Amino acid sequence: MNKTQEIVNGNTHVTMEKDRELHDEISNFLQSVTNRTTEEKVTMVDVIPQIVCSCILHCMAIQVGINMAYATVLVDGLESDNIENIPITETEESWIASLVTITIPIGSIISGPLMDRFGRKMISLLCCVPAIVSWLLLIFADSISTIYAARVVAGIAAGLSTVGLVYIPEITHPKVRTIIMCLVSAFVSLGILITCCLAIFLDWRKIAIVFLALNCCIFFSFLYVPESPYWLACFRNGMSDKKRVCEMRRSLRRLNRKQTMYEREYSRILEAYGNRTVSDEASESVVASVKSYYHSFTFPEAYKPLTILVVLFLLQQLTGAYVVIFYAISVFREMGGTFGRGLDENSALVMLGIIRFVMSLITAFYSRRYGRRVLCIVSAIGMAIPMFLAGMYMHFTVSYDENGNLQETMVEQKWLLLFFVLSYICTSTFGFVTIPWTLIGELLPVSIRGIGASLMIAFAYLIMFAVVKSYPYILRCISIEGIFFFFSFFSLVATAFVYFFLPETLGKSFADIEKYFKKTETRNATPRRP
Repeated sequence: MNKTQEIVNGNTHVTMEKDRELHDEISNFLQSVTNRTTEEKVTMVDVIPQIVCSCILHCMAIQVGINMAYATVLVDGLESDNIENIPITETEESWIASLVTITIPIGSIISGPLMDRFGRKMISLLCCVPAIVSWLLLIFADSISTIYAARVVAGIAAGLSTVGLVYIPEITHPKVRTIIMCLVSAFVSLGILITCCLAIFLDWRKIAIVFLALNCCIFFSFLYVPESPYWLACFRNGMSDKKRVCEMRRSLRRLNRKQTMYEREYSRILEAYGNRTVSDEASESVVASVKSYYHSFTFPEAYKPLTILVVLFLLQQLTGAYVVIFYAISVFREMGGTFGRGLDENSALVMLGIIRFVMSLITAFYSRRYGRRVLCIVSAIGMAIPMFLAGMYMHFTVSYDENGNLQETMVEQKWLLLFFVLSYICTSTFGFVTIPWTLIGELLPVSIRGIGASLMIAFAYLIMFAVVKSYPYILRCISIEGIFFFFSFFSLVATAFVYFFLPETLGKSFADIEKYFKKTETRNATPRRP
């Protein structure tokens, strides 16, 4: 036993010596690159390969939007179509809508270890498989249990799509990473719009056939994208394996055609490799891997961003950013249903969808110029003001009779109430609906990015499910007026949290962000420029 321990200690000592030598080589290389390169100028033409690959990966976000909107199409089809012999109850209707949200954390949790073990590209391909299976189940569904199974599988597929939030930041240049990551919300909104448009012309089974074909196309498009250079360098022997180094260089060259960009990104990868805090050797045991991951979470560059993200996602839900989307028609009906000038709840719903999509694109554009902090602060303040005004409007113009029916005193001015709510949707999409998701791939260090991202996605959807599920009960207790004031209050809380604790990531490399969390307390809002 003692001899075995001596051998293990000896091997560990040799490994540590090799790591020191490699770290010295990396430091020398980084110094040489820094000395001979100035601030790089990057144009959109230079990053076209990165944009193309990112948009291909963003197609998984289209599937998330489809899952949100398809529930309404499916339920409406089952209730109105006399040809289909699949009757549903009110309880079954609610489960059809919510099963995807409940099962997304399952796919999200397993995606982290899988993407670290087998690579970002492989798991991207894998997430298409359950999505395809879910549409096949819906096409041939003849019972409610089959529909349940399809929704569960669709949720797992959506959870596996977490890999996109990890892969895209790893292949994009810091100067364009912000705008590309913000496009994820636009792709989700695009999925919602596509589903709503198809519902005008096709029934739910034919729509399932269309989406089956779409997912097959997405699967084959994933074959085009290269593996993440960061994963090739930092996991499974990484820079110690010459074959993986060659593959990493090829991948890096495909994504960075310009020589100066290639050299600069190569230096960033080497720096990330030198700063890694977890070993991911192929021969490592499961127990050792778990211990290694646990140890990596104790470093400030890991637990500080995780804490920020946990609070940010909690505030995202408490500000009502998703509740209003999930219960849009219900909210509009609680406001009276008709708003004058030919507007009813259905017209308002269409306007909500259009605003969400357009604002997602605007957010992506402005995020490159103003960064995360400014957008989040403007968004939170912009949510607090219209929600407060909507609450005050309801307080002074609306009352309830003995039966709980709405009694209005300013019917001709109800368009103003709709304006407040749509303004809230507009400003929420400008920041708090979009930014927290994109920060997952930026704030977390590469050593825990896979499993950390999966845990954060799981947490976010569990909180979303809890808040969305409890909304009807809270509404019954405090009315829609109280809901508006509730959202306004937590929007102000979110403003303060972002101002004091959220660091800016615009233009920062992963190494810069890690250094910020290592050297500063989370109360310092902006990391220093290198």
